Amino acid sequence: MSLLVVGLSHRSAPVSVLERAALHVDAQVKLLQDTVAAEPATEAAVLATCNRIELYADVDKFHAGVAELSTLLAQHSGVGLDELTPYLYVHYEDRAVHHLFSVACGLDSMVVGEGQILGQIKDSLARAQELHTAGRLLNDLFQQALRVGKRAHSETGIDRAGQSLVTFGLEQLASGTAVQDWALGKKALVIGAGSMSSLAAATLARVGVTEIVVANRTAERAERLAEILNDGADSDVVARAVPMGSVPDELTRADVVVSCTGATGLVLTAEAVAAGRGLDAWPGADAVPSRSGSGAAQAARLPADHGAEENCPLDLAPVPSTAGFSVLGEAAVAGMAASELEQHAAWVDNAPRPQGSVALVDPVEEADAIAALAATAAVIGRVPERRKPEPVAEIPRPAPSLFLLDLAMPRDIDAAVHRLAGVRLVDIESLAEASADAPMAADVDQVRRIVADEVAAFGAALRAAHITPTVVALRTMAADVVANEIARLDGRLPGLDDKQRGEITQTVRRVVDKLLHAPTVRVKQLAAEPGGAGYADALRTLFDLDPETVAAVSRAEDSTTDEKDRGSS
Repeated sequence: MSLLVVGLSHRSAPVSVLERAALHVDAQVKLLQDTVAAEPATEAAVLATCNRIELYADVDKFHAGVAELSTLLAQHSGVGLDELTPYLYVHYEDRAVHHLFSVACGLDSMVVGEGQILGQIKDSLARAQELHTAGRLLNDLFQQALRVGKRAHSETGIDRAGQSLVTFGLEQLASGTAVQDWALGKKALVIGAGSMSSLAAATLARVGVTEIVVANRTAERAERLAEILNDGADSDVVARAVPMGSVPDELTRADVVVSCTGATGLVLTAEAVAAGRGLDAWPGADAVPSRSGSGAAQAARLPADHGAEENCPLDLAPVPSTAGFSVLGEAAVAGMAASELEQHAAWVDNAPRPQGSVALVDPVEEADAIAALAATAAVIGRVPERRKPEPVAEIPRPAPSLFLLDLAMPRDIDAAVHRLAGVRLVDIESLAEASADAPMAADVDQVRRIVADEVAAFGAALRAAHITPTVVALRTMAADVVANEIARLDGRLPGLDDKQRGEITQTVRRVVDKLLHAPTVRVKQLAAEPGGAGYADALRTLFDLDPETVAAVSRAEDSTTDEKDRGSS
């Protein structure tokens, strides 16, 4: 059996795909159960965070394993396999071990060195143990990953290479100002009471906000978090809990909003933020679009003096003085499906032109541009909204009065709120962009060396463990041979007394042990080296060992390991 990981992360996929592929807890459970039920896999674990989804499995066939795991990820994420495949990565055996150890150390995080991933790996292992989908391989792998991550943080300065996602997000909101100076005296609204939201609330209290309101679907969790914040000795913050229904009212008072829930839809829409704060669209941006609105709904929010263009299949408003053109920028096409765009492109190409009109846009080029948008939509499912349109130089953006930090995946806050005057939004996508060019600390190289050493040690231990059942079966067979020969000797020499029989038995056993000692020690050493897996097969062949005896030893060891892991979890 061999370790295989198939997954996608912020490094391989755009946020729009990660957002749609996010797995809630029930989907993770079903994915684990279906994976171990599949033919190539015997063990499985899922690592699902806000910026990665990875499925680990112990498989007996590489190609069949990749195909099966990819298909299962697509089925349970709800993203089509054809769309998902270009963003998937695959790691096998030592490379899979190296990948998980790197993840555990924070080397593969959006913010290098963040330590929250260790808790997420621990939760992933606990869920697999609870569902009995983690056997000896994944138990050993994930527990070693946790030890490697802790070693990296204790022996190096990797924490200085980056901060937690929360701290990094607040720094982006502060936009060059010291976070403590920026946060001083502000009132915060935290939506959600999970681990990330709790970390955000604690960080806000530490940097100096005066009030934190916690909103959560489960009132008890919100009240517990508020109680912890009020009891904290390192801040003077005043915290209180409110139901989710109070979010619109609290939004009118808040200076900072941090949201991280498990909701599958938006928690804060652009319309709700605009209404709650009395904000208008920034004149330098397009009209605020809905992330999921249809073309007709988009057109409804465009200026009233733009009438619908006759016979346009999408019923969009036209651009003045532009014959045959009915798409007013990305505000009109965001969220549109490929089939709609193709229909519109055909209409643009074939629409009659008024006599005497001057086409400001060449109809052929216009149709080509819309066809290109359709091709993009066919790949990613929809035309993405441009979150950060270039501002109009003559209209400076006003200083923000409301700061929004969205740490959820899929997102909680409508990306279109950035179009509102006086609002600054930082979300997972903008954090990824900001962290891409972050300087790497020298400690990162030291962590990479730790990871390389630990991968080599884990591989050697795994290969050595692979041959142990064969060695045990060999020694068991040798003990049986000795016992049978002593029994035969008793039949031939019945006059031996107990002392004589004991001396003969001990002598024969010493001879057998000495003959087996050097070969078994050496074969364990050879098996621990890369490519040493074949020595177990050679040993079984040379000594004609019963495969069922070897398998029984393996099952007994796995059972002992499982009991130990359940007892420690």
